[in-house]
Amino acid sequence: MGYYYGYGYGLDGTYALVLIGVILCLLASAKVKATVARFSRVYSASGMTGAMAAERMLQEAGIMDVTIRHVGGSLTDHYDPRTKTVNLSDDVYNSRSVAAVGIACHECGHAIQDATAYFPLTFRHSLVPVANFGSSISWPLILFGVLAGGMRTSGGMGYLLIQVGIFCFSLAVLFQLVTLPVEFNASHRAMQMITHTGMLTTEESHMTRKVLSAAALTYVAGAASAILQLLRLLIIFGGGRRDD
Repeated sequence: MGYYYGYGYGLDGTYALVLIGVILCLLASAKVKATVARFSRVYSASGMTGAMAAERMLQEAGIMDVTIRHVGGSLTDHYDPRTKTVNLSDDVYNSRSVAAVGIACHECGHAIQDATAYFPLTFRHSLVPVANFGSSISWPLILFGVLAGGMRTSGGMGYLLIQVGIFCFSLAVLFQLVTLPVEFNASHRAMQMITHTGMLTTEESHMTRKVLSAAALTYVAGAASAILQLLRLLIIFGGGRRDD
């Protein structure tokens, strides 16, 4: 009888990898929410709102074809390259806080990336369809592979389905990794523009940097969680199986 790591003999130890990933994401989410809430109560000396900061940054960058829009929700801010819009949430668009200015400028950083054909952003856009497909199809393929006997033998359709499922999941992991330089660079561009234009004082800029650094942690945690999930799949369906 074949032995499968974590199946039939005690508890699957690889669940620890999933747990670590969940904890990292929860901590990062709590950190960004607390940091944004803290500095949303600190108003800039200039009185500039998030929308005004976004408009200023786009003008300084010479970008005239991007529209600034007000969208509902909290922390729903994003740049949409399809519609050429910087979308700012309720907490950012009309807010005069240092957090709002930083978040708005970060999204404009993505607009500048788009305008200058920043390669990591272009590459990430090209990955969107395959990453979405891989993320949605990977687990069904793995499940069907297990049901078809892929855990019992290294040959056959079941094993092939599992391997294809892992490959599809790795595409989603790749997307998470490519997202990191895109987000870091957007924050870097935002802080450069804030300093260059004097939208915020030196002390206010330090506060804004803390907001953007906390936001970056959510992407780091997401990438780490995805990598741990992939590692778990490789352990379970790779080295932990042997033929009957």
